[in-house]
Amino acid sequence: MDFRLCREEVLDGDQLGAMLAESPARAAQAILTAAKAGILEGQALLGQILLEGQGIAKDPALALRWFEIAAHGGHLMARNMLGRCHEHGWGCMANATAAARHYRQAAEAGLDWGLYNYANLLATGRGVVEDQAQALACYRRAAEMGHAKSMNLLGRYLEEGRFCPVDSPAARDWYRRSAEAGDFRGQFSHGAVLVEQGSLAEGLVWLRQAMLNGNQRFLQVSAQRLREASEPLLTVLAEDYANHERALFGQD
Repeated sequence: MDFRLCREEVLDGDQLGAMLAESPARAAQAILTAAKAGILEGQALLGQILLEGQGIAKDPALALRWFEIAAHGGHLMARNMLGRCHEHGWGCMANATAAARHYRQAAEAGLDWGLYNYANLLATGRGVVEDQAQALACYRRAAEMGHAKSMNLLGRYLEEGRFCPVDSPAARDWYRRSAEAGDFRGQFSHGAVLVEQGSLAEGLVWLRQAMLNGNQRFLQVSAQRLREASEPLLTVLAEDYANHERALFGQD
């Protein structure tokens, strides 16, 4: 593979993944070359690999700087990543107000991840005044753009009738779309609906898929939820969730 880049080339996520899989250090050098040449995507990707330590020494503070450079040039995902850095204290002091400002700018520019992250702050009142109606509007807009996590959360609002009329058929449809788009929480929601509707075998397929894709907190919470189910196969699945969590993350 040729890792040389010119100014006209733009790296995308698939290219980055292929390059990092083949030779992380050489890929990082190519990205660094692109970033220094002023290629926005290279600048944003350099921030990402510095944040994660992929093929280069991990340096959250320097990652933040490259995200700032790319965001100043108009790169929306870099703007969103600035929000992530400020929200979680990556390379800076955690500052929910600053995070909300960056997320809002990305959201107003139409970035699905910006809409999702801004909605999360609006829904919890972190860095902004809590505004569930606006959070719902952001989730809905992101979901309609194909954002899998937002699809699941929109389904939850519709199922529970939170700041909108209850619409169970629409909620189930959004859960299905979220699951098919690969979100593990959407897969769990969709699987749970199928089990409730009597489609146990199909529901278990989705619940197991969610288990394979989920993070540690999700596995812990979902295992407890499954233990409380009346269906025996779900209580068995709860132990599979717990065992999978222990295998991946070990004992506390």
